[in-house]
Amino acid sequence: MTSQKSAYAFPVAAVMLWGGNAVVTKASAGVIGAAEIAFWRWLVAALVLLPFALPSLKAQWAEVRANLGRQATLGLLGSALFPTLMYLAAAHTSAINMGVIQALMPVMALVLAMALFGQKFSPVVWMGALISLLGVAVVVTQGSPARLIAQGINPGDAIMLAATACFAFYTTLVSKWRSKLPQTTSLFMQAVSASLALSVPFAFSRRVGIDAASLPIVLYAAVLASIAAPLLWMRGIARIGPARAANFFNGLPVVAAVFAVIFLGERVTLAMLPGGLLVIGGVMLAERYAARSA
Repeated sequence: MTSQKSAYAFPVAAVMLWGGNAVVTKASAGVIGAAEIAFWRWLVAALVLLPFALPSLKAQWAEVRANLGRQATLGLLGSALFPTLMYLAAAHTSAINMGVIQALMPVMALVLAMALFGQKFSPVVWMGALISLLGVAVVVTQGSPARLIAQGINPGDAIMLAATACFAFYTTLVSKWRSKLPQTTSLFMQAVSASLALSVPFAFSRRVGIDAASLPIVLYAAVLASIAAPLLWMRGIARIGPARAANFFNGLPVVAAVFAVIFLGERVTLAMLPGGLLVIGGVMLAERYAARSA
């Protein structure tokens, strides 16, 4: 029992790091450019992972070569597009909103699994998805969904929705494209492909350089959010299973909100509370019935 309880520490730690990353991402706005931090984040991550990935790169070269295309695609979606869009969104929305919208990822992944791979789920899953979307609408419109018709969605929230869709697509493909490569090697290959893809916008964007203010942000994003959190999450799934681990991901908006209030001084509005509850409740409902249908 003690060993089982200690296993919960892995997904909890991962969610804490990802919740902190929402705050770090918001803090990066105005300090370092989106293309700049995204490039340095994955270049540093690739360099850190290289010593750990090198042995399997040599020993399993045939497997590495066979998975180059898939890992490049995963790197583009999860390591290049997702964080870059997050950094762009941070200039126009709050860390709390970013955390709430990111909590939609499991539901988006379920919908993509149905659309792309023909998985079938009960109508309750769709009900959970709609409840979650309603929660996001409440949060981004400050409790007045009619604003969507009158004013449209905040640009930052729209970009964050696109970022979350990219990560949901990434998550869906990861579950289908399983290989015999160690997790560190897969992460390394994705980090390299992301660095190569991001080198183009990095080369043509305005750069401010890394200084004392941006260095901790880059290091947090590269080491803790890009390496430590995914490895902890995968370890948690291996120990307690994907269904139980998913329940911890639902706490992401709560963690992000608490950190945003403490470290950024953001204010929690009345609309955020019911909206966040609708998002978490809808995702949990969808996940529970999806697991029964699997």
